[in-house]
Amino acid sequence: EQGPLKKGEKRKVVWRQVRGTSRSSDAAYYHSGVRVHILHEGSIHQLAWHSKGNYLGVVCPKAPSPSSQVTIHALDRQVSTRPFRKTQAGAAVQRVCWHPVKPLFFVATQTNVRVYDLQEQRLEKRLVSGMKWISSIHVHPNGEHVICGSYDRRFCWFDLELSNKPYKTFRFHERAVRAVEFHSIFPLMLSASDDGRVHILHAKVYDDLLTNPLVVPVKKLGGQTGGHTQVAGYGVLCAAWHPHLPACFSGGADGKIFLWV
Repeated sequence: EQGPLKKGEKRKVVWRQVRGTSRSSDAAYYHSGVRVHILHEGSIHQLAWHSKGNYLGVVCPKAPSPSSQVTIHALDRQVSTRPFRKTQAGAAVQRVCWHPVKPLFFVATQTNVRVYDLQEQRLEKRLVSGMKWISSIHVHPNGEHVICGSYDRRFCWFDLELSNKPYKTFRFHERAVRAVEFHSIFPLMLSASDDGRVHILHAKVYDDLLTNPLVVPVKKLGGQTGGHTQVAGYGVLCAAWHPHLPACFSGGADGKIFLWV
């Protein structure tokens, strides 16, 4: 086993096949379904799958080396790359996500979102959020719109064709926003917060570039009438849409998962 890394020290990403033979120390992992073990330099805060399932983005904000905060794994070739050599002071990576069609990679730091073209290996765009600390990010299925949540109780909507600044900023929650997400099929959007609520919004995006998106609040899920209970100041920690139905799941600090329909 390799020892802990010192600050600034880098280590090659190691892929290891998990064997199921009786002599292997990994037999228990193998029979549990584990096939590959990948060692990273720090605690993993997020995994982001590409829509095709071939690539996996990994975020380790507290990795000793700045270049190791983001790692991209190509599963079919079992190759790992670290696309960013360094990060600016105070710009630790918080979240990443993929463009659904183009070879673009969205990297959210504490205050901004950088859009990289991985094929051309260049910075495509820099989105200025105006928020203090970004907590979550999601890209619309058409790839032209981005939403970001923040710990300062706000979430904002970017129109990539319009500007690098938010098209709209929403202040619906009383505490930190933990998750934001577009639905993959229906014109719906959600936001989840430590206030114990999940907000559902109608989010219609038009094919006509001259027509602005229509965003209308629809319903508040949870709160005092039911739903998640706050624990030590934490409420809804994560939320996700069902891939085919107008229904969503939410997970809270109270150890419960709810299905909302």
